[in-house]
Amino acid sequence: MSHEGAGRRSVMRSVAFLTTGVLAVPALAACSSEEKEAPPTARQDLGSASRAKLADGATARWAVDALPKTLNAYQSDADEATSRVAGAVLPSMFRLDAQGRPARDADFLESAKVVETDPQVVLYKLDQRAVWSDGREIGAADFVAQWHALSGKNSAYWTARNAGYNRIAKIERGDNDLQVRVTFKKKYADWRSLFSPLYPKQVMGSPDAFNEDARKALKITAGPFAPEQRKKGAKASEDRLTLVRNPRWWGERAKLDKLVLRAVPAARRLDALRKGEIDIAALEPGDARRISGAAEGQAAGGAPAAGPGAARGPAQALRSWAVVHGSDEQAADKEKEVRAKAERARQAFAEEQQGLGRYEIRKSLEPAFTQLALNGASGPLTDDRVRRAVARAIDRGRIARSVLGPLGLPAKPVGSHLALAGQLGYADGSGALGAQDTDEAQALLADAGWVPGGPLRKGGKKDEETDARADTGTEKGTKDTKKSEAEAPGSDGGDEGKKTARPSGEAGAPDDGKAAQDKPHSQPGGAPGAYAPKGTAAPGGSTAGLLAKDGKALTLRFVLPSGPGSRSLREVGADISKMLGRIGIRTQLVKVADEDYFKDHIAAGEYDMALYSWPATAFPATDARPIYAKPVPAADGSLNVEQNYTRVGTDYIDQLFDKATTELDSGDVAGLMRKADARIWAAAGSLPLYQRPQLVAVRKDLANVGAYGFESPRYEDIGFLKSAGHGGPAAHRGTPGAGEPGKDQDRAKEDESAGSGKEKAADKEKATGGEKDSGRESGKPSAEPSAEEKGGTGPDKKSGKPSAEESPKASDKESGAADGRESDKE
Repeated sequence: MSHEGAGRRSVMRSVAFLTTGVLAVPALAACSSEEKEAPPTARQDLGSASRAKLADGATARWAVDALPKTLNAYQSDADEATSRVAGAVLPSMFRLDAQGRPARDADFLESAKVVETDPQVVLYKLDQRAVWSDGREIGAADFVAQWHALSGKNSAYWTARNAGYNRIAKIERGDNDLQVRVTFKKKYADWRSLFSPLYPKQVMGSPDAFNEDARKALKITAGPFAPEQRKKGAKASEDRLTLVRNPRWWGERAKLDKLVLRAVPAARRLDALRKGEIDIAALEPGDARRISGAAEGQAAGGAPAAGPGAARGPAQALRSWAVVHGSDEQAADKEKEVRAKAERARQAFAEEQQGLGRYEIRKSLEPAFTQLALNGASGPLTDDRVRRAVARAIDRGRIARSVLGPLGLPAKPVGSHLALAGQLGYADGSGALGAQDTDEAQALLADAGWVPGGPLRKGGKKDEETDARADTGTEKGTKDTKKSEAEAPGSDGGDEGKKTARPSGEAGAPDDGKAAQDKPHSQPGGAPGAYAPKGTAAPGGSTAGLLAKDGKALTLRFVLPSGPGSRSLREVGADISKMLGRIGIRTQLVKVADEDYFKDHIAAGEYDMALYSWPATAFPATDARPIYAKPVPAADGSLNVEQNYTRVGTDYIDQLFDKATTELDSGDVAGLMRKADARIWAAAGSLPLYQRPQLVAVRKDLANVGAYGFESPRYEDIGFLKSAGHGGPAAHRGTPGAGEPGKDQDRAKEDESAGSGKEKAADKEKATGGEKDSGRESGKPSAEPSAEEKGGTGPDKKSGKPSAEESPKASDKESGAADGRESDKE
């Protein structure tokens, strides 16, 4: 996932990460003397190189989840691809640095500062070279048009947000055309979040241009790149969007001729890398390991000890030889077929390793975290004691280690809802809730009236059988679970269920008595029968070890996405279910289609527990408020939850956010946000678990791109390293396996020739079944996705959709540039 600085926040509000699971930038004044910068927990990994070492020209192909539905970052369906385009082609007054702080973009802004405080006035001084692609200077007219469009006063503009713009009283020209004075009606701490990105007045000046025209094309831009303009009558590509070097750009000249965003399905991304169809792609951990294995094998001078036949030892080989040369002709023929099939699989695997060996994995942590959401609007979780009990039963550290540890990334649980480790003002506020403590969790449940082995009403046996086993995802699950899985396209419940099922210990019941041993049997409230003579029957209708109240079992409906990019979420969900089962809480694991996960379940409140990711933000006072604001009744009687999908909030939390937005000192803002975070922890509506991993496959000779962490990309610095023999991209970037300049050919000609060798290899591989699916391992969101968390789809807050950690996408082949790199084949 990429992050486009302050401009990114407009998209982040649009969608919370949906599966695997980026808040925005601290809009604060200078750091106060008491505030210390937290060291980053994971450094960015970009394959950094100086511009002098990069070749001029060539095309880089960047996989995205999907082409942008709109190019207007202020619309509700803007997504990560929208942000990526905006970051490359539009001005932003501020962008993010490596610590997630807003930093002035010197290509557009000479300075920006508060010059008056009552009322607050911010004076922007623009770079005198800054012009739009039509030659017009960037100036006050563009600021005014964007303010009018996003202020919320004109309902004809279909905007996703107006935060900050609705506080502006007026915008006027300063002493000259390069100065813009913005006067606020009320003090606004997060003023640095505004005008990033900045659109030209031609886009913001009318509702039609804003609502429709800017969705499909941006004719006037100002950045190192510009969208390639289609010829009149030409159809838009369905799988690629091409950005070309902007000849009017006044900053450092972009090293690439073209940057192509390509949509590649998650299931096809590894194959696209193997075939050399893309150069940059975010991956899930399982696929990333295959890239790393291929690179290690090449470094060792051969294929890694993996793949088909890797586990075959001398004894098996000797037995096979004996069968082939034995007297049983039928057995010999059968063994020959087996060996031939194995050989084809080995050859296909070797070809894959050769193709994947051109890439390396660049890794860091995404500025996004995966959380467990607890719905406080209905069911047992309306009781804050039950929510706190659930939170105290979960070992967040163990979950973080299981997801991030195998990737070699810092594996500490997230300690704040409002900042991530490494960001200014980060502080661990989880002490307001308390650490994992089984005894305390059981005490909270007992205080709320939920006791082990309580009598159930008629039908209790059915409840027990249904709920205690539902977490397996198999045919033993509830009717609701099976129905959801059957209706959910792409659900993999059967296979995965068999994998996660525990024969003798479902999530809702102790494992072979192991969990029961953890229970305080010597105390009241322990296992039923602890004080009765041996052999005494349990009370009629009771359920030993499981909690009940008023004749009803304590069951929580745990909704998870079912798509292939959500595997790690489901693994985390299974771990959480097991942890809750040890204190007697049953869970129904219900898997639903990714496309229905947010709309029909999270936003609609049709869940008790769910996993999704939120992006981090540099402006928590503004960006995080709607996520944790107390829901209020709407005029029509419904509940207005904004983006608070847990439906848990308090008046005091709202007051802390409101006060923080009016403070101009960063220390005061940080202090208020720490107080708010402590209250959010205590309310136990959401439980941050871990920061999502960021794993990006990149060509080894492609520099200054990869796992950015918090920092906004500098698109003009992305480029291919000069080869030892010539000034263009390294020779091996031609056809797979090419190692000399003579083999650095134009791939477009290969693609046009019938019977291409690569196509034959792919067909052969498909026919033999040589390619193996790589299972998604733990890691996110995404999806935190995510994540992606998919992060998959990128974490955005504009529309408020949580991220479900999906992998990025790309497809097709581009053709060659004069220096040996492919050019775009439209």
